Amino acid sequence: MAKDGELIMKFGKLFSFRGGLNLAKYQHEPADTTIGITGIPERLIFPLQQHIGEPAEPVVNVGDKVLKGQLIAQATGPISAPVHASSSGTITAISDYPVPHASGLKASCIELHTDGCDQWIADRKIIGNTYKQLSPIELGEHIHQAGIVGMGGAGFPTNIKLNAGQQNAVDTLIINGAECEPWVSCDDMLMRERPAEIIIGAQIMMHALHARRCIIAIEDNKPAACSSLKNTINSLKPQADSNNNPGTLEIIEVPTIYPTGGEKQLIKILTNKEIANKELPQNSGIICHNVATATAVYRAIFCAEPLISRLITITGDIPHSQNREVLIGTPAGDLIEMGGGQRSALKQIIMGGPMMGIALQSDETPVIKTTFCLIGQTRKSTLVDITNKNILPCIRCGACADVCPAQLLPQQLYWYARARDFKKIKDYSLSDCIECGFCDYVCPSNIPLVQYYRYAKAEIFSLEKEKQKSDIARTRHEFHLSRLQREKEERAARHKQKINKLAARRPAIDSPAIDSPAMDSPEQKKSPPHTAINTAQNNKNIETP
Repeated sequence: MAKDGELIMKFGKLFSFRGGLNLAKYQHEPADTTIGITGIPERLIFPLQQHIGEPAEPVVNVGDKVLKGQLIAQATGPISAPVHASSSGTITAISDYPVPHASGLKASCIELHTDGCDQWIADRKIIGNTYKQLSPIELGEHIHQAGIVGMGGAGFPTNIKLNAGQQNAVDTLIINGAECEPWVSCDDMLMRERPAEIIIGAQIMMHALHARRCIIAIEDNKPAACSSLKNTINSLKPQADSNNNPGTLEIIEVPTIYPTGGEKQLIKILTNKEIANKELPQNSGIICHNVATATAVYRAIFCAEPLISRLITITGDIPHSQNREVLIGTPAGDLIEMGGGQRSALKQIIMGGPMMGIALQSDETPVIKTTFCLIGQTRKSTLVDITNKNILPCIRCGACADVCPAQLLPQQLYWYARARDFKKIKDYSLSDCIECGFCDYVCPSNIPLVQYYRYAKAEIFSLEKEKQKSDIARTRHEFHLSRLQREKEERAARHKQKINKLAARRPAIDSPAIDSPAMDSPEQKKSPPHTAINTAQNNKNIETP
């Protein structure tokens, strides 16, 4: 039994979640077993929103020369992340470009033409092991300034999760290495080649969260990655936190069942805890981060390197599939060409895995912080077509509901999405859908269910945005009317106050002229006014003989 505070490797009891399938027959590993390094592309494109939350705001102008690692867009809100240049060069445009999104719409981006020098900024502050002297807030701020977000696909700013320990006691930190989607192996390669960065990054996170233990979850079909992490743990000394307690670090192998890598599913397997609808894992004392995120945290602290590159799998109908270290902002088509593919022969490029990925509208779409895989498909694709195209009517078999890991009713969601009944579809917890693609996979009618769900989510998001704008406009209008009424009342009050002051200053001799009862008597009102015409008539009468 491990002593308190000792780094340990432990294989504990595992649990299971509802649904899920074994997709082992579709597993495809790139031929090259080492990490490839890409060159510097001619241009880089940086979307201002590579994360959940508000988009970043440019701090550079067209024509500016920037260096590698330089801040080019700053965070604009509490849930946002800055963007840094991944190489040196000149800013040539700030405009709309294709971005990785299911809608296919363009968004604001910064275009950088590289100079080939790859020159770093000066005065890079390396914290190193002194991070243990920093408070969790200071450490989180440093990670925030490095632009680190969740690299498993969600893109949630990492510092927000690391600050969770300030509001809730965090018992367990889970480092997610469960990479279960077919053809994706970048996390596997990362665990094989850079285990020390993952381990130390996890220890930094434990310090920020004051977590009692950390679990690194690896699928049971990755023995090389598991062995690499074990050996690294044995060679590292425990890193004590501010309370001189390093906590425990465990490696646990989990079944290779898709989607084990989902946050709620992985938590259920490891802890048997159910995360309810609209509940955050941190409320149950659990925080999840991806292995690539742990590596990014290590690089920010020990190398003073912001998030400007990442490891991704480049595979599909190309001669040389490989896991490559890629600069953020590199166009997807450039990477396919690096693997020996030809842009002209491509039918589509899928960003992400074949189950949850999205088809890019343009090969100029750049790699962003949450990109972990590119799959190039030609018009004569040799890949297994998981999502067929021959769509037939729904036969109400219920197979989609049987495999749904989120325990939803996909058939009902489909009908309400088709009917554009967005209120009803929200009642059926559409927001809980993780878009895993299982319902598509098992549907005998080949209905693209996930596409309907994504459409409904986009429409609901758009309607909520419009409602927010309407609410803001109505509030502003009501405030405007209230301000006008208040100003009117204030003017009336000032006018009345002025009259009262004038009345108080008026001489007493003028009072009878104003207040005399005789002036208001009926006789006085009946008497003709003394005008110039009456005076002239009286004078004429006097002069007459």
